[in-house]
Amino acid sequence: MPIYDIAVKTQSSTIRLSESDGRGMPIVLIHGSGASRAVFGKQFSSPLSRSHRMVALDLPGHGESANARHPAEDYSIPALARTVGEVLAARDIERAVVFGWSLGGHVGIELMATNPTVAGLMVSGAPPIPPGPLGMLRGFKTNIDLLLATKEQFSERDALRFYELCYHGQGDRDFLEAIRRADGRVRTAVSRSLMRGEGVDQKRAVEHAPVPVAMLNGQDETVTRLSYIAALDYNTLWRKASHIIANAGHAPFWDQPDIFNRLLAEFTADVADNRIDEPAVLRKSA
Repeated sequence: MPIYDIAVKTQSSTIRLSESDGRGMPIVLIHGSGASRAVFGKQFSSPLSRSHRMVALDLPGHGESANARHPAEDYSIPALARTVGEVLAARDIERAVVFGWSLGGHVGIELMATNPTVAGLMVSGAPPIPPGPLGMLRGFKTNIDLLLATKEQFSERDALRFYELCYHGQGDRDFLEAIRRADGRVRTAVSRSLMRGEGVDQKRAVEHAPVPVAMLNGQDETVTRLSYIAALDYNTLWRKASHIIANAGHAPFWDQPDIFNRLLAEFTADVADNRIDEPAVLRKSA
């Protein structure tokens, strides 16, 4: 199955993306801070990319995408969501399932609330928090290494610590190079954006989502409080359950790709068939 490497010019920067030529419903994958579209290699090498039009982009300031032209404005959560929306429009994608991981989860929530292209949203490693510091304390774990997500300049030790936080030693070593490459101004702009509550109230957006929402996290998640995720009052939670994948950390799509890919395929099929209110189905493997 061919995978195409494509460049799209947006207001903020030139964005590079990978796209498969599957004919099924588009699946858009949004990576986390300090990462790139390469983290979704195990999804592109799976049957998902043959059965669906799969798209993964490098956010501005990441991977092969250019740094933002106006970092202070273009690296906020709303601006990043706007950029993703511009890419989808340029690729003539009118209806898609969006998976957002970590920073990409927050971008995905903003996109869902502001762009009708999103037909279903799956989130991992990104607590939907209300505006302000109290919301951040409730949704995120108190881990000293999380402060790295607010730091503009990384030393080599910082990069290694961030790599461990995201992949707990199980990632591809190219992922460490992606951390080194990332524009540190993204981290400071995003942390300010979340602290100030720029954009939508993410907690409210997820709880009152007009489309199916799937919450999926690794059992050993290092960033998000799983108890916070479980306690939210969802209207359209897929299968009425927050899914936890065993033997997986902050990046379950990488740690346990077979389980993750199956759940993503099932979620996409339900979204495509407009099945929102199915009863909870708890699987031993998930």
